[in-house]
Amino acid sequence: MSPEPGVPDEVEGVLNPASGRTPDGTLHLLPRLVAEGNVSRVGLAQVLFEDGVPSGVERRGVVLAPDEGWERGKNNAGVEDPRITWVPSLGQYVMSYVAYGPLGPKPALAVSGNLTEWRRLGPVQFAYQPDLDTDLNLFPNKDVVHFPEPVPGPDGEPAYAMLHRPMWDLGWFRPGEGVHLPAGVTDERPGIWISYVPAAEVEKDITALVRPRDHRLVALSEHPWESLKIGAGPAPIRVEEGWLMIHHGVSGHIEDPFAQNQKVSYAAGAMILDLADPSKVLARSSEPLMKPETEEELSGTVPNVVFPTAIEEIDGELFVFYGMADAHIGVARLERTG
Repeated sequence: MSPEPGVPDEVEGVLNPASGRTPDGTLHLLPRLVAEGNVSRVGLAQVLFEDGVPSGVERRGVVLAPDEGWERGKNNAGVEDPRITWVPSLGQYVMSYVAYGPLGPKPALAVSGNLTEWRRLGPVQFAYQPDLDTDLNLFPNKDVVHFPEPVPGPDGEPAYAMLHRPMWDLGWFRPGEGVHLPAGVTDERPGIWISYVPAAEVEKDITALVRPRDHRLVALSEHPWESLKIGAGPAPIRVEEGWLMIHHGVSGHIEDPFAQNQKVSYAAGAMILDLADPSKVLARSSEPLMKPETEEELSGTVPNVVFPTAIEEIDGELFVFYGMADAHIGVARLERTG
């Protein structure tokens, strides 16, 4: 998918899609559409196929726009980078997205039964956790994605869990404020965290999803290709070894974390999380599974980017949809080897 000429909502790019199936089983992408001024909306586009492989889209309009005050700042506005998980036990799609409001990027949730009509649950409100000696709500946060089924919580009881990526540098908001790390964390690079909501609470009131607790660090950067930061990609999928989580890793140099053009490279890798304790990493890729190589991945709004955000099974094969240099959307087949 590429920006369609003459469409104002797409003039600065189409990228980083979520995915899902409408009630009739038709596969759709929900791409981030970027209008002039870096104002983002979430669209809906039916996936078209050629010989069983996704080859294009047919646009179906916009399903989420920055209509709420907390989704609009004076210097930016947007509902960005949606991730969608179908949760059978809730009978709902759960969408996480970045609400770019007055205090920068904050995670928010919405739910839908059909992909076309979305009910906002509101901004995520992380419960205070004394042992962290901080309030996670102070910090920008991105890359929120939910597991598709309840998992064992820290107390062993079933819980709905979300992965997320807090960023500890508050200098963007208060010049000179700098980095504030939670207790017990010594590496300031943004990494992947997990938080939980007891399943019984969510099944009684789905708005409980926006009030996660029991925050745990899952993973930090380990390898050169992810030396700056890492973040979760599509919703984890269950495989025989555990939960397969595709993630992105960033290397290079960032002078301004909120600038559009960076001297960085985004690549994709994978981790296996423990079924019994998804805060535990059992294995991870030491080398990227995919890195920028094509013209669309090497040149764009932010050059050198592959950014996986959706994964779908199509005729028994797994396909990953990803952002290309913050300008286009590509697809790759995910194959098991060995």
